[in-house]
Amino acid sequence: MQARFTQSYVNSLKRPEKPYWVSDDGCQNLRLYVGPKGKVWYAGYRDADGKKQSRKLGSASVLTVVEARNEAIKLTARVISGENLKDEKPVPTTTYGDFLKDHYAPWVIANRKSGKETVQSITAAFAFLFDEPLENISMMSVEQWRMKRTKMGRKAATLNRLIVALKASLNWAVKHKIIESNPLDGLERLKEHDSDKKIRYLSPDERQRLMLALDNRERRLREERKSHNDWLRQRGLEVKSELAGQFVDHLKPLVLISLNSGIRQGSLFGLLWSDVDFATETVMLRGENNKPGHTTHLPVNSIVTQTLRAWREQSRSIKDSALVFPSPVTGKKLDNVNKSWAAVLKEAEIKNFRWHDMRHDFASQLVMKGVDLNTVRELMGHADMKMTMRYAHLAPSSKLRAVEVLVENTL
Repeated sequence: MQARFTQSYVNSLKRPEKPYWVSDDGCQNLRLYVGPKGKVWYAGYRDADGKKQSRKLGSASVLTVVEARNEAIKLTARVISGENLKDEKPVPTTTYGDFLKDHYAPWVIANRKSGKETVQSITAAFAFLFDEPLENISMMSVEQWRMKRTKMGRKAATLNRLIVALKASLNWAVKHKIIESNPLDGLERLKEHDSDKKIRYLSPDERQRLMLALDNRERRLREERKSHNDWLRQRGLEVKSELAGQFVDHLKPLVLISLNSGIRQGSLFGLLWSDVDFATETVMLRGENNKPGHTTHLPVNSIVTQTLRAWREQSRSIKDSALVFPSPVTGKKLDNVNKSWAAVLKEAEIKNFRWHDMRHDFASQLVMKGVDLNTVRELMGHADMKMTMRYAHLAPSSKLRAVEVLVENTL
């Protein structure tokens, strides 16, 4: 197959199931390999014995048409000048995919709490780099990836987070002398104007509907258990235990604690009874379950302590080493509560409210009730004030009080 190569033409070629070659009308010895994993430039030439040879120039995601032509011309000039390219040993290269699989992934999974999630994110987002030698990764290719996803509606904060993960892996490669420098060092972060739109908290009416839906669920499950046991007794079958505790299961206590503490779901799922100190009314968030990666001691209010006391009274295992909220099916760490949570939100007619938004609700309520931002920062476990400042606009009255202190100076 032959064509006049232009950048738009090369970009338009889709990855096929079966690979094929395209030769350039504009440069006699330039060819493009188009395969399932990507597009690669090659230059053809004849060696000193007159035999046809081929030399890989680089990926089409890195080299433009003009750059590939220039490289092909340079190679031809070297052959004409008498250089024997056949005796030239190819420089060993490591692709980003091999680097990730063999080096970075094992390290980050072993040394970072969210290492597994980091590897999954990089793999999902940057698969187009996996066949690229590390030294061929360019800022332009990543910038083009980012521009494309911005046009698709991806949030700036999400794209920034993914590129930070990619940059971190390349910094690790530099530190371990796999490459000389990070090719993405000059890539600036996108401005996260969309971050403000992410804050979602409950209105007073939504909060009331949520509590009512949780209470209705508790009542309904108790009635269903009683009705089922009556059915079993009538048939002489073994009945199930009555739902006699304050809560029918873990959902309502999890929600109450989340709304009143801002603790992340993962930290709650990993909470042990030894982490709860009823005497000091604090909860210890251990580093392995805490997103910042270090242990913190969080003061909690009376709703949280009362909820935990009631839950402990009805728990089957109250050993200090036991999970506070084990899975009712496996007895091990909970994986999610998506189904029951979604059902409660549906009954309460609350839309666009994720589990994590209860953390935003916690911070928002504090700010709206006049708690200073630095205290909110400490309770949320934010490393710096930047994250906490997302809630600053919710405290207009406190700002008004701040500027009003100057009034007495002019009266």
